[in-house]
Amino acid sequence: MSTSRISGRAIPGLVLGATLIGFAAIIVRLTDVGPTAAGFWRLMLAAPLLYTLRRTQIPAEAPKPQSRARALMLVAGLFFAGDLALWHRSIHLTSVANSTLLSNLSPVFLALTLHFGFGEKHVRRFWIGLALALAGAGWLVADSLRIGPETAFGDLLAAATAVFYAGYQLLVSRSRRVYSALDVMFWSSLAGACALLPLALLAGETLFPQSARGWLLLLALAWVVHVGGQGLIAWAQAHLPASFASVTLLVQPVAAAVFAWLLLNERFGLQQAIGGVIILAGILLCRTALPQRPK
Repeated sequence: MSTSRISGRAIPGLVLGATLIGFAAIIVRLTDVGPTAAGFWRLMLAAPLLYTLRRTQIPAEAPKPQSRARALMLVAGLFFAGDLALWHRSIHLTSVANSTLLSNLSPVFLALTLHFGFGEKHVRRFWIGLALALAGAGWLVADSLRIGPETAFGDLLAAATAVFYAGYQLLVSRSRRVYSALDVMFWSSLAGACALLPLALLAGETLFPQSARGWLLLLALAWVVHVGGQGLIAWAQAHLPASFASVTLLVQPVAAAVFAWLLLNERFGLQQAIGGVIILAGILLCRTALPQRPK
């Protein structure tokens, strides 16, 4: 398969992955375990499926992760665990709108890190597109935003979530230069699950679902959202610049708003539609800042 063909499929794969992770907040809200416990089961239930897929789908001649590379994937999992733990906690300490907006600042942190820390310069058009996409995300949730001392700590946790997710994306992007998405997903999921379990126990959360419905929701969170959604994102990150991939993930709050409207009867009106259009316009502008593939 040619590189151009793979690159041509990377953006649709990334968008589909971002759409699938839009189910995450809804499932976490519906499940009957604690928020950190939901993060643990998301990764723990995904690990056996990822292991099986690794054994059956990765060619024998593919490079096997060495100790240093595997350690990088494990650290990525710790960053992802921090992202899930802080995001789930922030939802209980600030408004969902505040948490959604601030936790989606990860493209800013990632782009700044790559720009100043790794010398990966971005043209002006990219920064304008990023600002436009973030403005759209703000407009999407503007009618529910609350700013005040009572939300300050939750807002801080939500912003910290974005830092952790930016770190996760950076490490996954670097690992994907050599290793398969299934390798990266398996080792990072294993590390993340090991980190989240003691946090859930220390918080005294309900760990086990109380019904078959609860287990089905957790399986959907693990297999659809994590293996399907996050797996597609990891796959696409080998074929796209990390900064652009991060901006494109702003499709996720749009998808989450649409799913909440369809499944939970939450509001989705003209304002939310306009916010979604602005986000997509910003992503498309960032797309024009990418180097063109050779014909």
